[in-house]
Amino acid sequence: MSAHITVANTSVDMPVKEGTIGPSVIDIGKLYGQTGMFTYDPGFTSTASCESKITYIDGD
Repeated sequence: MSAHITVANTSVDMPVKEGTIGPSVIDIGKLYGQTGMFTYDPGFTSTASCESKITYIDGD
């Protein structure tokens, strides 16, 4: 599965990854390189900071 984002005249396909717990996520790793733009997430509430196969951190 992939997500398709269009910024001005530039389209980017990004992979969707399954979460261990919770919703799937969009891997935006190549967004800046292909569009020159970053994402903005006030309060860092909808952004994963890393990928780990050895631990799960319960943010609550």
